[in-house]
Amino acid sequence: MAGDRRGTTVTLCRDPGRFAALREEWDALHRRCAAATPFQSHAWLHSWWLSYGANGLLRVVLARRGGRLIGAAPLMLVHRPMPLLVPMGGAISDFFDVLVDDEEARSAITALERGLDRAARQAVIDLREVRPGAAAETLYESWTGARSRLTDSTCMELPAEPIDGLVKRMQSSRAQRVRAKLRKIDALGIEARTVAEHEVPGAVGRLLSLHELQWRGRGVNVEHLRPRFAEHLVRATRRMLVDGDAAVTEFRLAGEVVAVSTTLQSGLLSGGYLYGADPGLRDRKVDVATMLLRHEAHLAAGSGRGVLSLLRGSEPYKNQWHPETVTNQRLLLARSGMEPLLRVRESQVTMRDRAAETVSTRFPAARDWRDRLNSWRADGVARTTAGPSAEASHRT
Repeated sequence: MAGDRRGTTVTLCRDPGRFAALREEWDALHRRCAAATPFQSHAWLHSWWLSYGANGLLRVVLARRGGRLIGAAPLMLVHRPMPLLVPMGGAISDFFDVLVDDEEARSAITALERGLDRAARQAVIDLREVRPGAAAETLYESWTGARSRLTDSTCMELPAEPIDGLVKRMQSSRAQRVRAKLRKIDALGIEARTVAEHEVPGAVGRLLSLHELQWRGRGVNVEHLRPRFAEHLVRATRRMLVDGDAAVTEFRLAGEVVAVSTTLQSGLLSGGYLYGADPGLRDRKVDVATMLLRHEAHLAAGSGRGVLSLLRGSEPYKNQWHPETVTNQRLLLARSGMEPLLRVRESQVTMRDRAAETVSTRFPAARDWRDRLNSWRADGVARTTAGPSAEASHRT
């Protein structure tokens, strides 16, 4: 533990049991940090650690003033390709940020900088998927050591308003087509039903089964089929639902579940995280994306939040709504003496991104091969995980 004359102390939590016990004060800090996303909630992070964490790698920097938690940086240590401090939440989380008490922002950032400097030692801090306006941006600007800012994933955002308002953003001809699609959905009698907390395990199991079915042969994200992901999603959404930070919705046609979606929410934004839909809906000319967006818009507008996030990805179906394009950042930090290592990491990331862009633009067939490989892997995962685990159980 370290402190200063103003009564601010900084500690490093490496004990998963101690991190679990932080739930109440972590949740309170999460509510006091306006920039926080659902992926910084204790429910999401603790559940993720139970599914994906490894012994001895937890590194959570905690800042307190007068005993009250005013800042937190949820990280973990990895050793490949070099010593790195990386965000908890991993690739299945769309955003990363540190938590900072808005009323104690300056003290919290100063304390977190001090704590991260000590925690990093011989490692580079590699903060991925930092949303513009995040508290981590302020940390980056105040960092006195080596640093580098790179771009990360593209995200799409809409104002949190009902579907009628979103349709008005479109050209008249396209708006007419969307209204016709919505009338088709209503004529079929598809009903949305909010899932209760005790029903989450079964609903998530159906979601993941439908998700695998809809992406079969088209390059599903294999991680979404693994038992550890299912266990995480059940655990996290159950607690977040109770806390008012999540919703699980089943869409029924003639009494049968034909789609399931999960919505995650925080102070400023609401967004659909993952869904599964019966491919048979396409045969009925149902536009699933429009159906889901109407529901997400309803939830976002009703919650009083300002942003309906379409999360990562710039798929064509999102662009028809004229969303705002938001680019996440990748922030690299290190002690001054570790700048050479930071530059090596910067080069690794840049070269990898350029290689991926080159392959996608010059060798479009590579994507087909990737999808085939993912489908082959998905078939293997589905065979090995079929059975009870599916019932116990990101948007690609």
